[in-house]
Amino acid sequence: MNTRTQRELSPFQQRWHSIIFEADTPAGKVFDIILLIVILISVAIVMMESVTGFKVKYDHLFRVLEWVFTIIFTIEYIFRVWCSYRPKAYVGSFYGLIDLLCILPTYVEFFFGGAHFLLTIRILRLMRIFRIFKLVPFLNESKQLALALEHSKRKIMVFLFFILLLTVVLGSIMYVIESDYNSGFTSIPVSVYWAVVTLTTVGYGDIAPVTPIGQAFSALIMIMGYAIIAVPTGIVTVEMSRLRNEEDVDQRICPHCMREGHDANADYCKYCGSKL
Repeated sequence: MNTRTQRELSPFQQRWHSIIFEADTPAGKVFDIILLIVILISVAIVMMESVTGFKVKYDHLFRVLEWVFTIIFTIEYIFRVWCSYRPKAYVGSFYGLIDLLCILPTYVEFFFGGAHFLLTIRILRLMRIFRIFKLVPFLNESKQLALALEHSKRKIMVFLFFILLLTVVLGSIMYVIESDYNSGFTSIPVSVYWAVVTLTTVGYGDIAPVTPIGQAFSALIMIMGYAIIAVPTGIVTVEMSRLRNEEDVDQRICPHCMREGHDANADYCKYCGSKL
């Protein structure tokens, strides 16, 4: 087991580690639920502050509460670093970066200005709710989706490259058809933009063909759009089915290196060697 960079924690630090990082314990669950409530309130205040009427009437109260929440989250972040077995691993982990980004905007706003409404990033911390309430089916399905996207990314990238080439070709053809009769198709880039909007079946309607050939061609592109949308869905669905059959989805997070993605039957972390 690799413990060279793992530090020893005092009994007091270990007690806080179980409270802060482990939602399995009653104290840990209560801590995270209270934290989620505080996060929801802080995000609601930032959203209300963007409303002119509320800001004029409660500006001073909003500022005081914002600093109260920032101090609370700062203390919590310091505690997480202090009672972590591997502080650097926590700071660089996904949740560690989110925790840091949740407190930085207030300080950036105080010293430089212009970052106040970035505080709504705190809503990302609500993803901990999956761990807190042990919603295993949701955890399992979300992990399957993430792994399916990871395994099929090369196929999807090839597909997107093909779509990019296709939109350039379709846009160029439409430019040739419509440019002499339609003031909307002023250039090939504009025509490519129209092809993207039409192929994805978004249909803004800001540019539309007027010639019979152009209208027939656009109808063909719209029909193609439905088939194209189904392709990446099918790729990801096949991967999710394969993962479900292999049962290689694991929702555990190593308490030492803060990483996930272990094999379902693993007893030790494959990244740091610590006991899971």
